[in-house]
Amino acid sequence: MNQDSDCYNIADYYDYIITVRRYKILSRVYNFSAGPGVLPEEVLKTVQAELLEYGNSGMSVMEMSHRSKDFEDILDDAEENLRSLMNIPANYKVLFLQGGAYTQFAMIPMNLMINRAADYIVTGQWSKKAAAEAKIFGTVNEVASSADKNFSYIPDLSDLNISEKADYIYICQNETVHGTTIKTLPNTKGKILVSDISSMFLSEPIDVNKYGLIYGGVQKNVGPAGVVIVIIREDLIRDNVLPYTPTMMKYKTHADNKSLFNTPPCFNIYVCGLVFKWLMKLGGVEEMHKLNQAKAKILYDYLDNSKLFHGTVEKKDRSLMNVPFITGDKDLDSEFASEAAQAGLKNIKGHRSVGGMRASLYNAMPIEGVYKLVEFMTDFEKRHAK
Repeated sequence: MNQDSDCYNIADYYDYIITVRRYKILSRVYNFSAGPGVLPEEVLKTVQAELLEYGNSGMSVMEMSHRSKDFEDILDDAEENLRSLMNIPANYKVLFLQGGAYTQFAMIPMNLMINRAADYIVTGQWSKKAAAEAKIFGTVNEVASSADKNFSYIPDLSDLNISEKADYIYICQNETVHGTTIKTLPNTKGKILVSDISSMFLSEPIDVNKYGLIYGGVQKNVGPAGVVIVIIREDLIRDNVLPYTPTMMKYKTHADNKSLFNTPPCFNIYVCGLVFKWLMKLGGVEEMHKLNQAKAKILYDYLDNSKLFHGTVEKKDRSLMNVPFITGDKDLDSEFASEAAQAGLKNIKGHRSVGGMRASLYNAMPIEGVYKLVEFMTDFEKRHAK
């Protein structure tokens, strides 16, 4: 546009309008959803650029055969980079599966509950659901629970009454709904530890050797919904699973076929692979953890000093990923969530089973988004101070 003239060049004017419209289309809100969660903008732009054609394949990843060399390379590359990010030992298999956590609630006992017994630590909605599903297959002993205080804390896990016949001990390490994290792993007294790490996947370093099986739905912190990643020690991949276990529900089926027994969610795995590369460029999980700590501190520091907003979790057990908070007034909570959405702070409403608000600060949430949230909360508090 010619700034030195009182009139506009028509071609420049239309370029200007197109630019404004493009900006509006591409301007992104701060998405605090607990899942599907925010993805790195850099990854989304790569997906956009490669949507019609991946490499020199002449087709989109969504169109290519899962038996093709192109997709096998995508899958191999994703596994290799995940192994590097998590320091996954050679005696663990990495499986890219479907069905989300709910399928794992059944798949785990079907494959591991050989003695028809397992111990579950229930610290929130997801471990509670997992325990309920496991009861279909055998005896489930709840060896620890925080239900007495609405799952607002993590109980002492240092000396549990572990069942002699238990095939494994199950935890949900980060409870997405209630915003708690198990920071010191339970003393399993030699039993296999199984963990759901869906909402903390790749957010901080973990020692894979301490687990027999780890899994996570990727839609919270790793990629688009449709993939669950299972990391399982090889000695737990067996033929002697529970009777009537379907072929698709056996870990051995997928391990023997390198996650290609049936058509996998190819496009979703491709996006996960891009997220792995993005993390590696940032310096890996260790650097990501530092950034996540900084983001969470901004919000928790505000909550700890606010006279209107209050966190709902005991400080020692707070999650870096999911931060629930309330005003104590349901109508005010609703008003806040509505106004926040209008201000571009989306999906801040708490889970329907808990209420209040919840901000999920996943890896791809920029620190600017947390500052923007606190700025809005500060203004809201001033307007509603009593």
